[in-house]
Amino acid sequence: MTEPTARPVLLVVDVADGDRDDPDFEAELQRLTASVVAAATDVGFLVDRVAAAETAVDELLHRLDAASAVVVTGGEDVDPEFYGGRTDEPHLGHTFPAADRAQIAVVRRAVADHVPLVGICRGMQLVNVALGGDLVQHLEGGGHVAPDPADSMVDHDVTVDPDSRLARLLGATTLDVRSSHHQAVDRPGDGLRVVARAPDGTVEAVEHETAPVWCVQWHPEDAGSRGTVLTDLLRGALAARRR
Repeated sequence: MTEPTARPVLLVVDVADGDRDDPDFEAELQRLTASVVAAATDVGFLVDRVAAAETAVDELLHRLDAASAVVVTGGEDVDPEFYGGRTDEPHLGHTFPAADRAQIAVVRRAVADHVPLVGICRGMQLVNVALGGDLVQHLEGGGHVAPDPADSMVDHDVTVDPDSRLARLLGATTLDVRSSHHQAVDRPGDGLRVVARAPDGTVEAVEHETAPVWCVQWHPEDAGSRGTVLTDLLRGALAARRR
């Protein structure tokens, strides 16, 4: 009799549960994470969701060690002290340094162990910082974000490098996406290369040269998103999963 195969575990790492300055933003982030969890379940993952701000680094790494892949989700600004940014930047939003520290440890362990990793929005920025890169702290004109925190998405185009693994994974080189961010990747971290940009030049995706890491600055998990980007990323992580 054949034993049933255990479902692969996807570690979904959020920033925090509660303690945010803006309850509308909190609610939006919860909706976005719920979308990731639902999509991951549909493609075959068993999801282990964890809030980094409320979890010790050792515990988070222990849960990563039990996972087949990991997603780092969106949220607030990365604390500038982790990448040499200005702590007095006037547009700096709410930060969660403890969550940053824990997520940075997860990213470095995942890259070292070749655990498939997907970063979304802040998750992409965090991956870049974890690998030694830095950020544009405030984009000209406020960036790709609407003023309403309850629905802050902005629609725009993205062009993907046709020679990238991301383009092959998504099956497209031009995308119509939804974004919500006022910061962006500036200098790429070690091993990362820029593989997509918005029409204004903003970095919209990075991938790792050797590890199974794909990060997008937009929000494919938003309810108004078009296409299958979220499913494609999760299927890519599933195919490359640690066994």
